[in-house]
Amino acid sequence: MASSSGPALNEELQCSICLEVFTDPVTTSCGHTFCSTCLSKCWTSSRNCFCPFCNERFSRRPNLKINTTLREVVQYFKKKRKREESEVFCDICDGRKEKALMSCLTCQSSYCDDHLEPHLRVPRLMKHTLINAVENLEDYICQKHERPLEMFCRDDQTTVCLSCTEGEHRTHNTVPIEEESRDKKINLAKRHTDIYQMIQDRMEKIQEIQDSVELRKKNMEKEKSSSVELFTDLICSFERCQSELLKMMEKQQKAAEKQGEDLIKELEQEITELKKRNTELEQISHIDDHFQVIQMWLSLSIRPHTKNWTEIRIDSDANVNLLYRAVTLLKKTQGTLIEKLSQTGLKCVQKYAVEVTLDPDTANPYLILSDDGKQVSHGNINQNVPKNPKRFESLCILAKEGFSSGRFYYEVQVKGKTEWDLGVARESINRKGSITLSPDNGYWTVILRNENQYIAADNLSVPLSLRAKPEKVGVFVDYEEGLVSFYDVDSRSHIYSFTSQTFTDKLYPFFGPCHNDKGKNSNPLIITPVN
Repeated sequence: MASSSGPALNEELQCSICLEVFTDPVTTSCGHTFCSTCLSKCWTSSRNCFCPFCNERFSRRPNLKINTTLREVVQYFKKKRKREESEVFCDICDGRKEKALMSCLTCQSSYCDDHLEPHLRVPRLMKHTLINAVENLEDYICQKHERPLEMFCRDDQTTVCLSCTEGEHRTHNTVPIEEESRDKKINLAKRHTDIYQMIQDRMEKIQEIQDSVELRKKNMEKEKSSSVELFTDLICSFERCQSELLKMMEKQQKAAEKQGEDLIKELEQEITELKKRNTELEQISHIDDHFQVIQMWLSLSIRPHTKNWTEIRIDSDANVNLLYRAVTLLKKTQGTLIEKLSQTGLKCVQKYAVEVTLDPDTANPYLILSDDGKQVSHGNINQNVPKNPKRFESLCILAKEGFSSGRFYYEVQVKGKTEWDLGVARESINRKGSITLSPDNGYWTVILRNENQYIAADNLSVPLSLRAKPEKVGVFVDYEEGLVSFYDVDSRSHIYSFTSQTFTDKLYPFFGPCHNDKGKNSNPLIITPVN
């Protein structure tokens, strides 16, 4: 069991079983902490494993590990309390020693109230340096010159005596220890504020992660319900596909929940460490011992090692790629179900719509751009444009916006055109000379040739058989999943998907309006708002 602690520790560091300060603290999955021995005895004497605080029951006995961060916090407070309870006795008293009130750095002795009186009355003794009584008086004395450590060397970041400032520290920047202590307290107050803010940010991040996991779970439940509804009117042969889809959803949800738990655990560990550091910093502000302020500042001046949590988050949407896997499984057996799933998939990916604007620095000189950067077509005049290594020699152009993570979606009107190229391209593509559209060359595109010949420009070209001629094409990318999908927006049908790709470069929306063919293909490609 842990030893008794003062009232200030009762609320934060007390085991609710033994009512003592934690010894080897362990934390249950419900978030409550106990002494390892106390919890083991509690579970040994009971048939079931449950939390003694909230009574939550566990199906099997958890394998708990010592919370090392909390254990260090407890040990720190125990040592601190021991220091506070230690007594310093007068060096002059004969017989029964009285408790010392002050220590003299000049005399290198500690005095009780009675024996301190000469230092408060005799002019020569009044010049001595007095501090609150301390046990380790030798730590306040220069071991080399046996004089009080009254100065601080900012060059070497150490306390020195006056003799040191006349010797090896003569050319250094030295100031009275009181001045340095005052500056350090100001600095520590700012650091105290910064760490408090770090704690608040991490607590908010925990809430954000919890909300995201819960929202993702709700969205998954909605999608699962929708998927079940789609499968209810199918014959028994489709049951295997339904089961596989649901299992994949559940697996990814469990992975998201596990990720959330791991992130929360890491955040809570950082908060515990920051609270410990914050408490230490707060304690310094109440210390009058300048030497102790300096020593503690030196040990606490290093910024705690913490992670940048700004961009870390849990995706609240279930993986839309599951819908495409379902489409692949059912493609040979039921066209109606494919159409329903495709419509659901398009509705899902349209949530990731982004603003896309054409980049004139990449445009072939024969391409004509609208003033708003939303339309591009082929002209008959080679325009006088600046030379630029980003500019294509083929009839192509990229968007200004590039993406190196996450998901994005945009739509392009292709109405009235007989040829076009659409998709995404990696940043490092070769833009000079003729190009071959394929994933190996950094392009993921669908193209139209000869007015009605649709092709997926995979490494081996895939002819596409479409029910209707698309007038507006949607392009969706999931960077982490390695997915690029194309949709006929008006019929809400799926055209083609590049799956299991590996992206390393930034990806840019790619446009090829192709040759105007004496006016037959003069209509522009138009980037349209997503409804």
